Amino acid sequence: MDAFGRLREGMKWMWSLGDYREVAVRLRPHAEALVATCDIRPGMAVLDVAAGNGNVAIEAARRGAEVTASDLTPSMVEMGRTRSDAEGLAMTWLEADAEELPLPTCSFDIVTSAFGAIFAPRPERVAAELFRVVRPGGLVAMANYTSRGFLAAFAELISDFATPAPISLPSPFQWGDEAEVRRRFDGLASSIEVRPCMAAFEFGSTAEALGFMERTNAGQLALRTLLPEERYREVLKRSECLMRQLNAVSDGRTVLEFEYLMVLARA
Repeated sequence: MDAFGRLREGMKWMWSLGDYREVAVRLRPHAEALVATCDIRPGMAVLDVAAGNGNVAIEAARRGAEVTASDLTPSMVEMGRTRSDAEGLAMTWLEADAEELPLPTCSFDIVTSAFGAIFAPRPERVAAELFRVVRPGGLVAMANYTSRGFLAAFAELISDFATPAPISLPSPFQWGDEAEVRRRFDGLASSIEVRPCMAAFEFGSTAEALGFMERTNAGQLALRTLLPEERYREVLKRSECLMRQLNAVSDGRTVLEFEYLMVLARA
């Protein structure tokens, strides 16, 4: 297995840690906003890439689209399938790498990815695949974290404690840079529209915020598994300091804001 194959297996393991459903609940309004912006209608063929447990895919299916949802992590696929089955939605779920989708060329009207495909290690391959499977004139729509706000700062904190990857990897937050998106989509998209958006995770207290991240953040959960106890306590200490520093309110609650970029690219 080459370096990227080992990295892929490591990512599968990491993203299987914790309960992503808590994160999905907080991100759901933004996934629904992406679907609404795409104007998804009955009968459209929609692919959601790196779908997690299905926020975008399920909202598209509710609107009558013919939906395929893919994710690298088997546990995500299983959670998503359970969720769509519980709603009685007819969807196709499959385990797939965003860099190599096992799907026919030009087979979807709309291809989406909300806070998912940005984590694949080779963005140029992701971009090529998104546009390969969308039909001519179809839409590629993404919601991508930017480098501004709490999530990027927290990811940097986690990386300070993590073992460096065996190969140099671009930051997933580069997908939130308009110039970089335009570069990656150059020669693939006939038009690109970007919309900066704001979001926030709101908690009753800093302790509640710390508990949420410790239960749900894949990178932090990996550190808890791999680091000595004393070193992991340092992760918690720095996390609390970061949350207090970036808290957007001063009324006893903890509100952690972050920015994302909505990208609408026509093939």
